[in-house]
Amino acid sequence: MTHATYSHQQLHLKSIARLKQIYSEIGCTIKVQDKRCKDAWISAIISHQSAQLQKVGEQATAQAELDRHIADQAQAVAPEELTIVEISFYDHEYYAGNQLIAAITHDADDFVTQRWVVMVNGAEAHRAATPMQCHRYICTHYKDGSLPMQEQEARGQGAGSGGEEFSPLLPTSSTGNEIMVQIFNECEQHGLELLDDGIYTSDGEKLGEVGCTEGKWWIIRASSEHQQKVACESAMEAVRSLLVNPVCCDELLDKAFDELTADEWWKLLESEAYNSELIAA
Repeated sequence: MTHATYSHQQLHLKSIARLKQIYSEIGCTIKVQDKRCKDAWISAIISHQSAQLQKVGEQATAQAELDRHIADQAQAVAPEELTIVEISFYDHEYYAGNQLIAAITHDADDFVTQRWVVMVNGAEAHRAATPMQCHRYICTHYKDGSLPMQEQEARGQGAGSGGEEFSPLLPTSSTGNEIMVQIFNECEQHGLELLDDGIYTSDGEKLGEVGCTEGKWWIIRASSEHQQKVACESAMEAVRSLLVNPVCCDELLDKAFDELTADEWWKLLESEAYNSELIAA
């Protein structure tokens, strides 16, 4: 409940009885030293009003700080969208607006287990086994503000031969990166690991490779003797196909037809359907 604020002059014009009433109305708890003295009542009321005004000011300051904190958190949770520029299959640059913030590259040295590297200012900031883990590192640390600051004079690695500064806002091909993101997401859903040389189970068994050429998805099974590509409709179908062992019927084809069981006949039919989907490498 809001009460009127009285000045010292206004209170001085009121009687002791009215001052006592105001003292009670505003909820004053300051002890009045001499209850027969008007000035004692006035002093208690003025002191109480000053304390209340100070409390209101502190609350307003605290609320303003809270509002600023909420705004800062909202910006941290939803920062400006990053633009990913594909320089090559192994090199990608990450931009916030037109500012370079980080890059992902590939370490081709022998005996390196974590070949994918996040670079900031030409220095290694993070290593991972897959490019998607580097992607996640950049996005997470950019969002919470812990990504090292990129010196902007270092950008322009993709400049043209005329010395023009490279702009991420120009049309660029990010198809390779989008394909990798789709494959990585499907692998995560099935508990698989996407490494630079293929897709593996959690036990370290290589299942094969997944890719997309000119908009056509394909897989190459690790068990395929001739590294044949099998057509698929999407990244989801491709990854799921690697989890299903193809029917191997080489031995069945060596048998006479009258020696085949009903189950073996069905395997041959399934094998024929599978082989019809093979495409040239």
